[in-house]
Amino acid sequence: MSGTPAVSVCVLTKRADFVRASHAHRQGTPGIHLQGRKRAEGEAAGIRVGYTCSKKVGNAVARNRAKRRLREVARIVLPEMGRDGWDYVLVGRKDLTATLGFDTLLADMRRAMKKLHT
Repeated sequence: MSGTPAVSVCVLTKRADFVRASHAHRQGTPGIHLQGRKRAEGEAAGIRVGYTCSKKVGNAVARNRAKRRLREVARIVLPEMGRDGWDYVLVGRKDLTATLGFDTLLADMRRAMKKLHT
């Protein structure tokens, strides 16, 4: 077991949280559009994450597939690269999030996280 404490990851559910994240930092890659914001002092601790795909991504089947892939990418990347006290929103991209190779999608997420925090 490593020496770093585990940070809890919760899912965003309120529209207001998604809107606040959309007005903060943004980073795009071919497969994922990442939005992130540092929460103010006094707000909940831990990492919070939300997922969204517009109808541009495709029909309901394509949107659900894209969101499943975004959830899996976040499950892998956020514990290692996410920061405590931040909200992240992963937005699916038209024709790419659902079909891009999973390793490429992981690399896109890692690259977006690095750029977001620099």
